[in-house]
Amino acid sequence: MSTEPGPGERPAAVLWDMDGTLVDTEPYWIETEFAMAERYGATWTTEDALQLVGNDLLVSGEYIRTRMGLELSAAEVVEQLLDGVVARITEAIPWRPGARELLADLRRAGIPCALVTMSYRRFAAPVVAALEEGSFEAVVTGDEVEHGKPHPAPYLRAAWLLGVEPGDCVAIEDSSTGVASAVAAGCRTLAVPHHVPVPPGPGHVQAASLEGLDATALWDLVRP
Repeated sequence: MSTEPGPGERPAAVLWDMDGTLVDTEPYWIETEFAMAERYGATWTTEDALQLVGNDLLVSGEYIRTRMGLELSAAEVVEQLLDGVVARITEAIPWRPGARELLADLRRAGIPCALVTMSYRRFAAPVVAALEEGSFEAVVTGDEVEHGKPHPAPYLRAAWLLGVEPGDCVAIEDSSTGVASAVAAGCRTLAVPHHVPVPPGPGHVQAASLEGLDATALWDLVRP
């Protein structure tokens, strides 16, 4: 059983990435991308797919449109991708190890959480709905911000929605793009790399997994 951290020994909030951090949905995106390439008779590789991990969806849509030579707009590509991944996520949600347990412990400790994802609201909604009500007090999605990751705007918005300072928050990410966004926003950042490596760098620490982490252990990892 975890021990609730005392005053000054806890984050004001924890800001969660979704794809690859809370849920292992990157394979859903990759499967959908390959299915799109097959449908249009286009070339697509695993290397192409991994280039997109953590990106703003319109950035990914433009990459796919160009790489596959599609006569579609980036927004139209994104909508087709979302059709595929939403169908998959409604059938099964692949939770990342330790993620739901940490989220539940933060809730017990009274530490508010926000979801900060570049996926769109219609993809994030089934994931949020599958959790205990109130697990996330705010949700920021890629279709609701002007600038996506690696811009700091998504994390700044999440902190603002929770009424806390970014520097008092912990952000949890799995990609270099997401880490760059969180660090630029001033968050104390934990990287848990999964499908792609995250090079060491200033402003963040790394862990191999969220398994075994509670609110106190998370804070111990990132505090000065």
